[in-house]
Amino acid sequence: GKVIELVIDESPVNFTGVVRMATTINGSIPAPTLRLREGDDVTIKVTNKLSVPSSIHWHGIILPYQMDGVPGISFKGIMPGETFVYKFKLQQSGTYWYHSHSGFQEMTGMYGALIIEPRETDIISSDNEHVIQLSDWTDEDPMALFRKLKVQSDVFNFSQPTVPEFFADVSKTGVTNALQRRKMWHEMRMNPTDLADLSASTMTFLMNGSTPMANWRGLFKTGEKLRLRFINGSSNSFFDVRIPELKLTVVQADGQNVAPVTVDEFRFGPGETYDVIVEPKNDAYTIFAQSMDRSGYAKGTLSVAQGIDAPTPALDPVEWLTMTDMMGNMDHGAMSNMNHSAMANMNQSGMEHSAMANMKQPATDHGAMK
Repeated sequence: GKVIELVIDESPVNFTGVVRMATTINGSIPAPTLRLREGDDVTIKVTNKLSVPSSIHWHGIILPYQMDGVPGISFKGIMPGETFVYKFKLQQSGTYWYHSHSGFQEMTGMYGALIIEPRETDIISSDNEHVIQLSDWTDEDPMALFRKLKVQSDVFNFSQPTVPEFFADVSKTGVTNALQRRKMWHEMRMNPTDLADLSASTMTFLMNGSTPMANWRGLFKTGEKLRLRFINGSSNSFFDVRIPELKLTVVQADGQNVAPVTVDEFRFGPGETYDVIVEPKNDAYTIFAQSMDRSGYAKGTLSVAQGIDAPTPALDPVEWLTMTDMMGNMDHGAMSNMNHSAMANMNQSGMEHSAMANMKQPATDHGAMK
């Protein structure tokens, strides 16, 4: 409809066997999926029943600055007990989402899908569709997590190099190479498995508000072409998404139609969206979204009926970062004409790392925890 009423409040949730209070919209996680139409003038009345100010950011939507943004900058925020009326004209179509821009409310559950149908016939054809919103949840107070990260940035990284891994490297590459590898990271004061600020040691990964054990399910009919609207609504987590035995044809990215690209897997970070087309042949498939640090995963099932499941793959092993990951491809611009043959024969153990050792490690930007 053109007039929507949303209520921000607290609601009890239990994802891990422990009851906690979440920040919800209309009592649900995720918040209600809003389906609107390009060209329409919409009115969204948002009432804040929290004891603290709140706000809603319409992620990726073109609209007047007064109708969006950070409290205290583009508007004063929605005070406790107040109702703020968002009014704007929809100038685009595609898969988007909305979430709080106040405190850690997004991290505690305040996010939802925003689907805008094109005014004319959609050039992306499908027989059916599902919105799949990935997110992460913690039973801990987000501010307490933030304080821990300020004291020790890798406190939640339980995949750091170990002694058994060192001996495994020795058996594969020899003592000298194994030592050089660790010496390089030590002198840079960096960690080769620094892939995420928060891991499954404190996060539970959700698919449409369901834990892996709860197993969100989307139904389809045999022979249907499905459109899956993937949204990364997490505060911290990058996901690698795949559906074993099913190809994914990416047709839209961040709400913008793209030339179709067929892949086995895609990676996306907080705030990103991908629309994919799939054509199921089996009766059931597992949607598998593992965190980039390989500490955990979100999962769900596509099936022709309730009670039919597909195998859940094992987590992939943790991959060490390389210097290319840390510094990018150095072979570009003026460097492209350099003679690298001599450099290729250099003993990297002789490189001077003392200057790098004094550099401050750059902060990793992972959503709300940056």
